[in-house]
Amino acid sequence: MSALDAEAVPRLPRGVRLREDPNRGWILLGPERVLKLDAIAAAILSEVDGDRSFSAIVDRLAKRYAAPAPRIAADAGAMLRGLAEKRLLEIEPPESGEGPP
Repeated sequence: MSALDAEAVPRLPRGVRLREDPNRGWILLGPERVLKLDAIAAAILSEVDGDRSFSAIVDRLAKRYAAPAPRIAADAGAMLRGLAEKRLLEIEPPESGEGPP
């Protein structure tokens, strides 16, 4: 599995929501699915807003938890890629920086 590009922007697709359920804790609601999240997954997904790049998310988590950014990048990247494979997350590639021809 390839590494997640630092400038890629993860976002929840239409119809997928992060919610705190009083009985189950943090859950990810998708079409015809509910995924119960542990505290780490909920912390990562709480930073996914559709605007922040993956590197910005990693930096915020590293500061919040005083943890090494490379370790967070590896763990968060694997989790986000797994959610993308299940179609519970979209990962927008970084802008190419090229304008129209």
